[in-house]
This record gives sequence, C-alpha cells and structure tokens, in this order.
Amino acid sequence: MLNFKLFINDQEALKKFGKYTKIYGIVFIVLGLIGMAFPGLASLTTAIFFGWLLLLSGFVTAVQTWHINRSDWLGWFKTIVFTATGAMIIVNPLPGVLALGVLFSIYFMLDAAANFMLGWNLKPASGWWIALVNSAISIFLALIFLEAIGNPLKTLWLVGLMVGISLFFDGIMLLVLSKASEKGLDER
Repeated sequence: MLNFKLFINDQEALKKFGKYTKIYGIVFIVLGLIGMAFPGLASLTTAIFFGWLLLLSGFVTAVQTWHINRSDWLGWFKTIVFTATGAMIIVNPLPGVLALGVLFSIYFMLDAAANFMLGWNLKPASGWWIALVNSAISIFLALIFLEAIGNPLKTLWLVGLMVGISLFFDGIMLLVLSKASEKGLDER
C-alpha cells in the first residue's frame, strides 16, 4: 500500500511520484475512452490478452517443473491446464469473456476495497476523497456485472465498457493524486 505520508518529507520521491502518476493517469484515461467507445473489441482484446497470460504461465510452469522435478505430475497437470485454457480462450474468446464477466465482478469488489483503503490511508492529504469516489464507482460496476451473468451479449458489451469506465476513473484518480503531490511540492 502506498504510504503518501512517506513522500511528504522526500521531495525527490514526491516529484517522481507526481510526474509518473500523471503519465499513467493520462494513459489510463485514453485506454478507458477506447474501451468505452469500442466495448466489444475491448472485451475480446481483454480475453485474448488473458489467454496469452495463461499460455505464458503454462510455459513458465513447464520450465519450472522440468528444472525442479520432472516427475512432478501436479506440475505437469498445472502446465496442461494453463496451456489448454489459454489456447481455448485465444481461439474462441467469447467463453473467455463470459468467464471474465464473473472475474471482473470479483475484481471490482476487490478494487473498491483497495481504493477505499488507499483513500483512508491518504486522509487528510489533498485529493484523498477521489479514492473513495473511485471505490464507490467500483462497487457499482461490480453490481452491474453480477446482474449480467448468464447473458452472453450483455456480458460481451459490459466487459469492455466497464473496464473502460474503471480505467478512465482510475486515470482521473491518478491525475488528482499527481496534482496533490505537486501541491505538496509547491507548499515547501
């Protein structure tokens, strides 16, 4: 967890935090706008990206099992599960999008908790409240996903749109925190 109070006395760290947080905030806003504008494409892209991550995990697990214990059948089973699941999602991403709909409802609940804790940890620093607003938005997104489970077209549309919205507001939050860190530098 980021402890903003540690940065207050370290001007160089505060300066870097503000600069890089601003850049990441802008990138998140742009990605969020793309996701909101093209939700179906964003959903499929997200599923395919997740599939590639699973394939990579399968490869890493295979290398690890090979080097540590070649007779470890659980290691090889894990390799097969990662690799097969990743390949299936890449070849046919729609079921992957449906699974991501369930995972994103869980993700948004966890994101809400993390943003709430971040905001509470930053209080009373300038801009702390934006993390609480972001937390409320994540709870709202999780509830919408829970309602859409079982409807493939709605889930396809929602994954891209909601991830876009989440990225957009994460970017806003990062820009506000960047501005708060710059304000901290100006007050010195």
